[in-house]
Parts: sequence; structure tokens; C-alpha cells
Amino acid sequence: MTAIYAVSIADCDRALNELLLSKAIKDYCPNGLQVEGNRSIKKLVTGVSASLAFIEAAIAANADAVLVHHGLFWKGDIGSLTGWRRARLAPVFRHGLSVFAFHLPLDMHPSLGNNAQWGMRLGAQNLCVAPDEPLLMYGELPEAQRALALREHIAKITERKVLMLGMENRPIKRLAWCTGGGQGYFEAAIDLGVDAFVTGEVSEQHTHLAHETGVVFFAAGHHATERYGVQAVGEAVAAKLGIAHQFIDIPNPV
Repeated sequence: MTAIYAVSIADCDRALNELLLSKAIKDYCPNGLQVEGNRSIKKLVTGVSASLAFIEAAIAANADAVLVHHGLFWKGDIGSLTGWRRARLAPVFRHGLSVFAFHLPLDMHPSLGNNAQWGMRLGAQNLCVAPDEPLLMYGELPEAQRALALREHIAKITERKVLMLGMENRPIKRLAWCTGGGQGYFEAAIDLGVDAFVTGEVSEQHTHLAHETGVVFFAAGHHATERYGVQAVGEAVAAKLGIAHQFIDIPNPV
């Protein structure tokens, strides 16, 4: 049985920031420790978003700290802790929970990030980051498969219905992807010469682009495509620090 140690909040924060190189990445939110708790960390619970349901589930699982991709604070927030903001933070303070959040650094890590982990689950090989687009990755499938077959594969991974735009029978060999709300990278993906693009969300204009360019567009869900990076990072940091780790998924249809 692996020994479980208690580490300081500062040690956990340092390990996460060093792993994710967060200081070098500009973002729309504060990355790292967003709320400092009052207890040493024996158990880290990870999840996609710091919703009230996730916070309550983490507390029920005896978490000392949580690590999420979508944190509590974003640039442009109104700055007052009222209403639903207060409701989320009240149990955090009551239980002395520390909250760590990493947004773009968690997307971009070359092996543990959302994009890298998603590419591995797609079965892509020769993973590369697109030139001048650090949030867009591309690669190749071992063998070409029809778009309908790829949609079925993605649906099995995500356990949800996947929206597909474009030619159902197009052979897919080269593909690009960006997890979450990455639909804005579709044109950059088209310029890479890929057969398909996979992301979480979709906008109205992408229907037309898919049909006009022949590049098949898959929208597999923002939440569904971003469940894997935070798990991988949580496991890596917990192993390094000798603490326990648990992932808790709060289902989200979007």
C-alpha cells in the first residue's frame, strides 16, 4: 500500500505551477492557487469546473484541496461575492478547502494537457502543435476511416451524442483538434490541410464551412472533451507529492 503524506499548500502550488509552466502563459484568469485553505493536503480531488455541485462532492470525498480547469475567478468578473458566487465559496471557507485552477496551461501541456490527452484518446499519432496556434493540435490516424466511424468512436469516448457537420462518408486520415470552446480554430485547421476537425462546441457558420471546404467538423461537448487533462495532471502531482488523488465528474451536457 502506498504511503499517503501530508504536504503544505505552498508545496502543492509550487508543484502544479512548475509542471504546467503557468507563469509563462497569458490567460483570462488567475492560474494557480485561487483560494487558500487552512489545512495541509493529504487528498487532492480534481474536476472540470468549480461548480457548487463539484465543491460539495469534493468535500463529501474528504478533499483537502481541489484542482479544476474552470476556476472560480475570471478577468472581467464583477468582483463582489454575492448570490451564486457566495454560495460556491461558503462551503470552501467552511471546510478550509484550497482551490487550484489552471485554464490555458492545462490545455497546453505537451503530454498531460487537455489537447494532448484528447489526441491520445482519438488514437492520433505524430501529435504536433500548429504553427503560431499553441491551442491547436493535429496528427494522423493509423488508418483512414469514414467520418461516420470516427463519430461513433468519439461518441464512445465521450459517452454522448456527437454532432457531425460535412460529408458522412469522407475518409478521415489527418485531423486537428482543440478541446472545449475551440470552434474558432476551425479555419486554422482547414489551412493545415486536415480531413476533419474535432472540438467541444460549434457556431452557426461552421456548418457552411464544413460543407464548402470538405473538412468534417465534430462537436463532442465542451465538458466532455476537457475531462482528461485535469485527471492526468492530478495523478502526476499526487504521485510526485505522495498524496491521494480522486477525479469527480459532474455530468454536463454542454
